[in-house]
Amino acid sequence: MQDYTEITGMILKAEPIGEYDRRIVILTKEKGKISAFARGARRQSSRLLAATNPFSFGKFKIYVGKSSYNLMEADISNYFEGLREDFEGAYYGFYFLEVMDYYTRENNDDKEMLKLLYQSLKALMHEKLPNILVRYIFEMKAMVLNGEFPGMPQEGRFEESTRYAVNYIIESPIEKLYTFTVTQTVLTELKEIADEYRKQFVDRNFKSLEILDGLYGVENHV
Repeated sequence: MQDYTEITGMILKAEPIGEYDRRIVILTKEKGKISAFARGARRQSSRLLAATNPFSFGKFKIYVGKSSYNLMEADISNYFEGLREDFEGAYYGFYFLEVMDYYTRENNDDKEMLKLLYQSLKALMHEKLPNILVRYIFEMKAMVLNGEFPGMPQEGRFEESTRYAVNYIIESPIEKLYTFTVTQTVLTELKEIADEYRKQFVDRNFKSLEILDGLYGVENHV
């Protein structure tokens, strides 16, 4: 009899393997980021068809094969269907998934990263929060959790409200991150800070971010 393990997490990406299978990447509470094969998941009759799409969050039952994890069952509690109905929000969501794929590793303690991802996707569906503000908060907090965020830049003149916002992002628990809005001036300064640190600490281009900038223009994001 095979020994199964139940994990809680979110699917970051999925790709076809062979004729009917999928290879998925899951950010989990228990094991960090893992890859698993979902046999037959692309068959229309498969109970794993919807459960193995990006954004799917829930409990997954896996077992360890000779060389990989294998997904057997999934109990999805949130598909984040609202993002599927919001073109711009969906691309921000895919960007967040890419960032988490970049930052996380197998067997790391990435519970806080998973929590940040979950809360950030929920924030994208909040009508009163601009997607671009959610993005800058997400980027900064991800750097904080990864131990890279150096605080306010030493150079540059920033509004006191901007300093307050940055300190709030650094110090607040993830559950309370998305509880404020800012003026256009503060938003522009948050963009300046987030962009500077992203270029300094992140050595990858993200496809979803390139698509967003191509569709809406960087100048429309401030």
